[in-house]
Amino acid sequence: MAKFFIDRPIFAWVIALFVMVLGAVSITQLPVSQYPPVAPPAIVVSAAYPGASAQTLEDSVLSVIEREMNGSPGLIYMESVAQANGSGSITLSFEPGTDPNLAQVDVQNRLARATPRLPAIVNQQGVRVDKSRGNFLQVVMLSGADDSLDPIALGDFASRSVVPELQRLPGVGQVQLFGTERAMRVWIDPAKLLGYKLSAADVTTAIRSQNAQVSAGEIGSLPNVAGQGIAATVIVNGQLSSEEEFGKVVLRANADGSTVRLKDVARIELGAQTYGTSARLNGKPATGIAIQLSPSGNALATAKAVRNKMQELERFFPQGMSWSVPYDSSRFVDISIKQVAVTLLEAIALVFLVMYLFLQNIRYTVIPTIVVPVALLGTFASLLALGYSINVLTMFGMVLVIGIVVDDAIVVVENVERIMSQEGLSPREATHKAMGQISGAIVGVTVVLIAVFVPLAFFSGSVGNIYRQFATVMGVSIAFSAFFALSLTPALCATLLKPVEAGHHHEKKGFFGWFNRGFARTAKGYESGVAGLLPRAGRSLIIYALIIAAAAVVYTRLPTSFLPNEDQGTLLVNVQLPPGATLERTTAVMAQVEGFMLKQPEVQSMIGILGFSFSGQGQNAALAFVTLKDWAERSEPSNSADALAGRAFGALSGIRDAFIFPLSPPAIPELGSSSGFSFRLQDRAGLGREVLLGSRNQLLGMAGKSKVLTSVRPDGLEDAPQLQIDIDRDKANALGVSFDAINSVISTALGSSYANDFPNAGRLQRVVVQADAPARMQPDDLLKLNVLNSQGQAVPLAAFVRTSWVSGAMQTVRYNGYPSMRISGSAAPGFSTGDAMMEMESFAAQLPKGIGFEWTGLSREEKLAGSQAIILYGFAILAVFLCLAALYESWSIPLTVVMVVPLGILGVLLATLLRNYSNDVYFQVGLITIIGLSSKNAILIIEFAKDLQAQGKSAVAAALEAAHLRFRPIIMTSLAFTLGVLPLALSTGAGSASQRAIGTGVIGGMITGTLLAVVFVPVFFVVVRRIFKGSERQHRFDAEHVHQEGGKSHG
Repeated sequence: MAKFFIDRPIFAWVIALFVMVLGAVSITQLPVSQYPPVAPPAIVVSAAYPGASAQTLEDSVLSVIEREMNGSPGLIYMESVAQANGSGSITLSFEPGTDPNLAQVDVQNRLARATPRLPAIVNQQGVRVDKSRGNFLQVVMLSGADDSLDPIALGDFASRSVVPELQRLPGVGQVQLFGTERAMRVWIDPAKLLGYKLSAADVTTAIRSQNAQVSAGEIGSLPNVAGQGIAATVIVNGQLSSEEEFGKVVLRANADGSTVRLKDVARIELGAQTYGTSARLNGKPATGIAIQLSPSGNALATAKAVRNKMQELERFFPQGMSWSVPYDSSRFVDISIKQVAVTLLEAIALVFLVMYLFLQNIRYTVIPTIVVPVALLGTFASLLALGYSINVLTMFGMVLVIGIVVDDAIVVVENVERIMSQEGLSPREATHKAMGQISGAIVGVTVVLIAVFVPLAFFSGSVGNIYRQFATVMGVSIAFSAFFALSLTPALCATLLKPVEAGHHHEKKGFFGWFNRGFARTAKGYESGVAGLLPRAGRSLIIYALIIAAAAVVYTRLPTSFLPNEDQGTLLVNVQLPPGATLERTTAVMAQVEGFMLKQPEVQSMIGILGFSFSGQGQNAALAFVTLKDWAERSEPSNSADALAGRAFGALSGIRDAFIFPLSPPAIPELGSSSGFSFRLQDRAGLGREVLLGSRNQLLGMAGKSKVLTSVRPDGLEDAPQLQIDIDRDKANALGVSFDAINSVISTALGSSYANDFPNAGRLQRVVVQADAPARMQPDDLLKLNVLNSQGQAVPLAAFVRTSWVSGAMQTVRYNGYPSMRISGSAAPGFSTGDAMMEMESFAAQLPKGIGFEWTGLSREEKLAGSQAIILYGFAILAVFLCLAALYESWSIPLTVVMVVPLGILGVLLATLLRNYSNDVYFQVGLITIIGLSSKNAILIIEFAKDLQAQGKSAVAAALEAAHLRFRPIIMTSLAFTLGVLPLALSTGAGSASQRAIGTGVIGGMITGTLLAVVFVPVFFVVVRRIFKGSERQHRFDAEHVHQEGGKSHG
């Protein structure tokens, strides 16, 4: 192959240019994201049951739907949450790789089977099925300059003109409005109703009957009479549209001509549909619109589309309304990708300098450098063909692979240069001869390196998806680099290099002369050291055994985790007040949080959401999104997101009325709302809520005393005092009061009743009936409500009802169909999440029988990842061994290569340990890369030693000669790789934690792998050759192999 291209250099260029054009086009087409789709695709079913308690909602709605969902294809886990405000949701998570559209259709079909069994009011409100990721991509805020734009006006505008527009954008899964649209509120006064002997049910019935559409037909419709000249549609003004019209609704017409109208018993206003959630921007009331990505959506493209759409809509805003996007998680993605792109360019420059230092000739240096952009562009083209994206992981793969890509080309150029200077051949002949000698080694190295990365691609789950990105980039780049090393590089060598006279290359002056003399001295020292070791090869294996033991000890000492925590430029603050606290108290606490946060030098802006948090919804919950200034403005460690979270936690823990928890968002936001672990405690044996609650408190007590765990907290709303109403049914029946009447009075007065809809400025909005605020504040107010009996007389509830205070659930959680408690926490400083999870498991084992647990989100993925790692390393080493056995037609030679692997692994482990990093996904990828690279260095020496031995030299002499020949190229390629990765290990700014994690391990492994390998590989070769002499057939195979190459190189 090389011969073909040496004679046709233009052909080689054409292929290279073709690949570059394809790659350049691909870059513009590839989507950009932070991580590949790692989280399991999720489908969310949400339902509302106004006025229902959490337990009622769970029993009558969620558990009914949940039972139907069991057995949906690809379902891995489901979690349902019922809130005491009557809203509930079930989140179904499917195997990664499941098509979210098909999953949604299946969920919808299963839901249809459950719908007939749900309460009528739940069906009237509508049960929604959405596919979206759990985390917020952006929060768009609308604020008004003056008082005319109050939060209700802003919310109404948003729900009419902004939310529908944003929902239509590609990539948007769900749009959540933190605010409310308008509704006609009918606030009834129970005392006035009593005076007119009317009930709440009469009000609702009257509205329903008098606010109705009438389809009247037309006059002159067919068949008509002869001579009919016109036909016209008849319209009846059936629906009411203003407060005055609703006020005139007749509740009762008396025989004397007097009427009782709605305005006589109620206050009517155009108010808010719900008062549950509201938003604040930097301490001022506003309306928030939170955007959630669809499972297949692309973060950067969607965020950009949202901003563009808002700019377009701005022209139609009312006077004084403005918009902003204070919270945008795509900002981090954008910056971190740009950071890695800069690192990529730095790496290419450093690799160029290393090559120039060793080759000392600009032409020799340019040839391998040309291969880098060609191979990388080829990789981009392959990513597009395979449907991948440009993300942090694919870019890391590119940085790691630069040092490997130039290797093959360096080996070619270095060999051509050596033959030219020693034998004085012309560039073309020298290239022919050099390619004859090393084509085999290049193919061998390529096959081995690709074989190391291929098993990575076959792993399942989220972790498999992360590995796949690396495996693809590495494998494809290495394949391209090998192809060009056998086509473009020899073609360039034959055409670009100048002839050199034999023995010419030592006479350098100046810096290069000094460097060459120094290097030659080092090489001499190295050779004499190896020559001294080889006769005592057996003893040096004792040192090798110690190295393996050291590596094993360090590996068990390393803390484990899933991904390093990044400073993403945002913080989340979860605010929880005591059970039963009102919105007024929550707002006061939020104002204190804002007061502290907005004074911090790192903080740019802050959004507060009242009535909603990641723990649950209710008057006592709130959530804040804090956006920090640019990374460049806070380079000090004391200004990082984690440092600010720690500072805020200390300062805000002084607020007496609330539990305030600032969190850094997790590395992969779709897998949970905070970093740390997510634990679900389950009641597997139907022991009841009391036992489950007791077990949870016991677990939290144990966790509080543990050194390994910190901030372990229940993730949800605590039980709160609830007012229980006991109806004496016998008394009620005796008084002629039906249970239905009691039900409708209580649910309308306290829980609000949705009568029907009315047209308002081109949109149908709800008519909601509820008792006016003063009539539903205290338990006594409740007893004063009246029910009409069968004779039409008013009977007060106090006649047959007793009230008592009980403690009840504000939120109930079910995980995989079992009643559960959510617990979150993190590892104490100095411990990893892996340690924390083991500690939690040991505590859970001490709980009562019948109480079980499961991990969810990121923790579940980490559990799966940990169990796969060892298999992964085993596969990588096995792949190297088998490929080499096939290439060299021998079982003993691959053994020599595989023995090198622990030398590199030791370096990865030590570097990771010294910088206090943990055994995470990046560490594992680094380890695999080093397995491949250590093998590569060994192959270069062994390939030569084997040929020399086949020419009749002894094993020791062959090993020495090979070590002498390959020392310079090995040091050069290793240095090129190390410096190429150096910018990763030293990076700062956005996304730097991941870069440092991956760069550190690889550099450590490369340093020990190279320094120890050049000493030990000749030793291994000698020992293995002494033990395994090799069969006659193998000797013949090797001799023919050498003979052919010799023939080729002279031909």
